[in-house]
Amino acid sequence: MSKVANYLQEHLVGEVISTTNARQQFSTDGGIFQVAPAIVVYPRNENDIRKTSRFCWQLAERGRVIPITARGFGTDQTGAAIGRGVTMVFPAHMKNILELDSKSGNATVEPGISLGKLEQTLNTHGHSLPVIPSSAEYTSLGGAIANNTSGDKSFKYGPISNFVKGLRVVLANGEVIVTKRLSKRELNKKLGLATFEGEIYRFIDTLLEEQHDLLANLARGVTHNNAGYNLLDIKQKNGSFDLTPLIAGSQGTLGIISEIDLSSETLHPKSLIIEAGFDSTENLQQAVNDLRSLDDKPESIELIDQHTIKQLQDINPNHLKEVLPSPVPPFMLLIEIAHDGHKKTTKKVFKILDELSRSYNSSEEPEEQIKYHQTRDAIGILSAHNEGLLHPIPLLDGAVPPDRIRDLIDGLYKLQTQNHIKHGLWGHIGDGNIFFQPKLNLGQVGDRQKVFRLIEEYTQLILNLNGTLSSSEGDGRLKTPFLEQMYGTSLYNVLQKLKQVFDPYGILNPSVKFDTNLDDLKAIVRNEYHLRHLYDYLPRS
Repeated sequence: MSKVANYLQEHLVGEVISTTNARQQFSTDGGIFQVAPAIVVYPRNENDIRKTSRFCWQLAERGRVIPITARGFGTDQTGAAIGRGVTMVFPAHMKNILELDSKSGNATVEPGISLGKLEQTLNTHGHSLPVIPSSAEYTSLGGAIANNTSGDKSFKYGPISNFVKGLRVVLANGEVIVTKRLSKRELNKKLGLATFEGEIYRFIDTLLEEQHDLLANLARGVTHNNAGYNLLDIKQKNGSFDLTPLIAGSQGTLGIISEIDLSSETLHPKSLIIEAGFDSTENLQQAVNDLRSLDDKPESIELIDQHTIKQLQDINPNHLKEVLPSPVPPFMLLIEIAHDGHKKTTKKVFKILDELSRSYNSSEEPEEQIKYHQTRDAIGILSAHNEGLLHPIPLLDGAVPPDRIRDLIDGLYKLQTQNHIKHGLWGHIGDGNIFFQPKLNLGQVGDRQKVFRLIEEYTQLILNLNGTLSSSEGDGRLKTPFLEQMYGTSLYNVLQKLKQVFDPYGILNPSVKFDTNLDDLKAIVRNEYHLRHLYDYLPRS
């Protein structure tokens, strides 16, 4: 492989490394798998991406496949940021804001920038990207778009793809396309191209026409679905056409993002935060239903249950001592409302809570609000805390239709009991997206077996509730073995064909979304899970 590395270094502006230490560093991401790359490339510009892709394409034409995995900060929890060929690392150089309109808040940005830095810059101009996750400081924009990431405020604003106006994307053969909303006339020009881009547009346009009814099954009745590919938002009723929603959430399997055009929201510096306790899943479910039905929704509705709080108190009894109500209710909601003239919304929320919650408190004062944020952010302590070789393992990121939240909670508690796991749930309950992280020792055969038992049982629970396996992030390797079961063979085959049209030689992030089974996953599980590389920030979940 040194010959390949030497060739690439000769032709690229960015650095090419194949040392053991570098390969080891990039062999893991935020998930439980380990695959070492052969070469690490730090692209300095789009031409470096193009040349690398073109070189790998030409090798693949001759029967030698060297895959390419695009990588930001490597916090992906599904195994989508690791690969055995070339790992292309963006935060080293391609991390700049190329253009920013301070009036509109629109920006053109490179993929390696951290969401935290981007948000800080937007804030200084009175704008915000409200959907960024709590891991913003160590999450790249390119990675967030590749996963179509959601954050706590995605309840109101949707996933990050809602703010992506267009992309520059390097295809598998090194060709560059620009995605944006096209008129019928502009689409017809694309359909007439005798290039790889034209071939892609013709395939997708035909697919949307011929498989319209089958593709409707991609919706799943959930708020955010990142399983497979988003073919539903490409073509609108007026005939306009945009590949941007397809690339978002594709996890580098269809192309490599080299530049992003973003929109943003006006910054709301003041907000109202409400902490509400609930005694039953029945009242909790009804409260979420009623909050979702409001014309002007809260920005976020987050859940944390008493079992999670109990674990946090066991770790550090004083951390939430002055923060939580006593006794702690079975379920707590943290509700945030942008408080610039939204008094009607606040009154409606209070009315819902008066009828359904045990009690609630609220504050508009930034100093007082810190304690409410402290409750949700304490999950970071739980995610980072190990007991000897036992570590919290990120396995599950499904979501169900919001009216099935009660069933999901009951099912997750049952799953935890049957597998002898400490109870604890949290997450974006407004979107039906709830998490837990079992503490396991991946060095023990029994716990490694439990990992896959949990994944299979969890998958069955989500599918029985007509949910999706991938909600606030993508499929990666972790959910790939279950995609056909989730969608059915006919729809799965359509998605697989789409991948083959974009990537006929299997260069772009292979084993992600397709062509991975449980035995493949069992062979690449780490012997030890840890988040040592994130302790500068405190890992967020």
